[in-house]
Amino acid sequence: MAARAYWTGQIRLALVSIPVEIYTATKSGAKIAFNQIHEPSGKRIRYEKTVDGVGPVDRDEIIKGYQLPKGNYVLLEDEEIEAVKVESKKTLELVQFVDACEIDPLYFEKPYYVVPADDLAEEAFIVLREALRQAQKVALGQLSVRGQEKLVAIKPCGKGMLLEILRYADEVKKGQSFFDDIPDDKPEAELLDLATTLIEKKSAPFDAGVFHDRYADALQKLIDKKAKSKSNQAIIEEDDEPSSGGKGNVVDLMAALKKSVGSEGKASAPKKKAAAKQKTA
Repeated sequence: MAARAYWTGQIRLALVSIPVEIYTATKSGAKIAFNQIHEPSGKRIRYEKTVDGVGPVDRDEIIKGYQLPKGNYVLLEDEEIEAVKVESKKTLELVQFVDACEIDPLYFEKPYYVVPADDLAEEAFIVLREALRQAQKVALGQLSVRGQEKLVAIKPCGKGMLLEILRYADEVKKGQSFFDDIPDDKPEAELLDLATTLIEKKSAPFDAGVFHDRYADALQKLIDKKAKSKSNQAIIEEDDEPSSGGKGNVVDLMAALKKSVGSEGKASAPKKKAAAKQKTA
């Protein structure tokens, strides 16, 4: 089945309008969800909405309320909330251009692919894409969708473009308050060199496919195993991870770094030995 566009409309740069389609660039992983079960009967537990002193209530008796500081609520009807929603416009106006490095990664929320809507839009689309690439800039605008207005950034991405929804300033916590108690000391030169060497040894091009959610894999394996056994008995396997050695264990940072660098260097030795044996044979 063809992918469904998240948004269709036009990107406008001054007097130039480019019809585009926007598609989500991510998908939810195979996350394992659980339901709560009443163990004696084996039936799923359901929830009903209740009010203190009243008991269960009907869905049509429920409205939204915004809590005030003293515990009172401002009650809002659905019609009132709908009335203030931003009209979903079909035009994304590019209002500013910035260097990509100016946007802190904290502000990036979710990526989308942008493609020309038809053959007639391709020429203008390509011109905008290459102009952004040549200028090394990111375009900013506000996208109106589903009653909300989202801050977005657009940049080249291969033959297409990538639109990233950004968080507004009031949605991001300032990190300085968390970092205030960290001392501003300079590390010893030898410690810094060892850590840098370890980083260089472990450096490689990024490949997301190399990483897997080991917890999800183990959980799925457990579910499959228990489904085949058709047993309700707990299946608990011992963890192979070594223990931390207790709270009183003091780590010698210098020794640990030297040992780490040494072990990284030895990691490739077995392969070389194996190759040597093959030549001898």
